[in-house]
Amino acid sequence: MYAVEQYARAHIVTDTADSPDDEHRAVPVALRYDPESDPRRVHITLPGPHEWVFARELLEQGLRVPVSSGGVRVWPCGRVQAVMEFHSADGVAVVQVDSKVLMRFLRRTYTATPPAAAAAGLSPAGVGHGAASRGRA
Repeated sequence: MYAVEQYARAHIVTDTADSPDDEHRAVPVALRYDPESDPRRVHITLPGPHEWVFARELLEQGLRVPVSSGGVRVWPCGRVQAVMEFHSADGVAVVQVDSKVLMRFLRRTYTATPPAAAAAGLSPAGVGHGAASRGRA
């Protein structure tokens, strides 16, 4: 029954760079999972007030095959990278992250809440205790 937080570096992918160094500029990102809040969702925060919340399953599947849901797309990029594309009213953000960083984060979330319990919408406190579903649809 604990939240998972992991910090990483991502590369902003842009076609409007002022210099060649800007094309894949590294930025800090925060990966968070709070099973008490919603055991089905992960949070990814980019610099500034940019946070996206989406299904943990989407992140997992996106490491293997291209997937999308709402304003979020995730797909593998070669053998060691993944790309995440976030659409909002303000525009589109595209970041590239090492797949092993995302896999490590997902493993930690599975330790906090196994996938079957999350799919049922159970928080860690309710796993194996017959608790009612707390997750959002």
